[in-house]
Amino acid sequence: RWEGGENRWRGGAGPVGTEFARTADPLYDAWMQAALAAGFPVTDDYNGKQQEGFGRGQYTIRDGYRSSAASAYLKPARKRPNLEVATRAHARRVLMQGTRARGVEYRKGGRLVRVEAEREVILSAGAFNTPPLLMLSGIGPAAHLREVGIEPVIDLPVGKNLQDHLAVIIFFRRLNESTFVKQMRFDRMALSMVRAYLFGTGPGTVVPGGLHAFVKTRPELAVPDIEFMFRGAPAATHLWFPLIRAAYIDGYGIRPTLLHPDSRGEILLRSSDPREPPRIVYKFFSSPDDLPRLRQGVKRARDVAYQKPMAPYRGAETAPGDKVKSDAEIDAWIRNTAITAHHPCGTCAMGIGPDTVTDPQLRVHGIEHLRVVDASVMPDLISAHINACVLMIAEKAADLIRNKPPLPADYDA
Repeated sequence: RWEGGENRWRGGAGPVGTEFARTADPLYDAWMQAALAAGFPVTDDYNGKQQEGFGRGQYTIRDGYRSSAASAYLKPARKRPNLEVATRAHARRVLMQGTRARGVEYRKGGRLVRVEAEREVILSAGAFNTPPLLMLSGIGPAAHLREVGIEPVIDLPVGKNLQDHLAVIIFFRRLNESTFVKQMRFDRMALSMVRAYLFGTGPGTVVPGGLHAFVKTRPELAVPDIEFMFRGAPAATHLWFPLIRAAYIDGYGIRPTLLHPDSRGEILLRSSDPREPPRIVYKFFSSPDDLPRLRQGVKRARDVAYQKPMAPYRGAETAPGDKVKSDAEIDAWIRNTAITAHHPCGTCAMGIGPDTVTDPQLRVHGIEHLRVVDASVMPDLISAHINACVLMIAEKAADLIRNKPPLPADYDA
């Protein structure tokens, strides 16, 4: 539900609220001016007609409160007689009868519980945890399952094709202190939290970011290949109070993020014990093209950061530092500091070929009455954060389960 109402690109009546960032900081106006000076476009709405360029940040917030899957979908359904939520429970495996899923097994408070399914089992444990549940149930790469002592039910590439956005953060000291530092004084933040929780107003409801950009590192590209996220405060912020603890040193940053890495990782079991966490093997930079593309993103981010409109705010570059200049130096810094953007997907990829796990109806290939509904079914990363896409997948799955006809297309194919 977009705060500006429905238009050709936006919905106005959905359960999840979205709105522009409310950040009031002149630094973000300077970023926009710097982007123009560096030759980048700006956009009024990067989720609208023009998705390329620098624009105000957008967040799933409504009336000062986070608008999440829990608040938008689960909370309104809590009183339904056909819904029971088991908390502090650990799902162990899918109960199988040959190639038919008949229920799930989970442990809660030391007690093993088995639940039988009347129609079908749906796994929504995410790109990290859905693959282990399938593999512990005998559904996955047959050779790997045998390695850990599990008899395969069906040989599928479960856990393969792991993808995630990859990012680094360029950081600067700030010359003039932001209002966020003042707000982090203990007594002020305590009051802000009271206002935020009781009324959904005040500084406690504002994200210290406020700007995003989707850009091309080369003009010949058809779509953006890098996202810039802007941080209006250091990662190591803390509450402070005079004579007790000093305020932190203020700063700001820009985070180049590689939107479409070619590298592919995998999820593996450590053993047949469901209590053991899986092995998450990202294999970042295993494709030779990823590092040069992220390096180019770093260079373009610096192009913006060193434009004249940023001069009143720009202190010393603390990461990677102004001595890191050559391609080799930038590459070494990227390898040492790159982080995931926490958008894992692809480990139960949807499709019809031998490298897929689920079909276009999200059903596991070769298994009856078993569906996967989470980011693991996405065959490829999208050029954005994946929250809205995962909600869309879940909405579509609900329609598939109820055999609802598809909505008519409102765009030209």
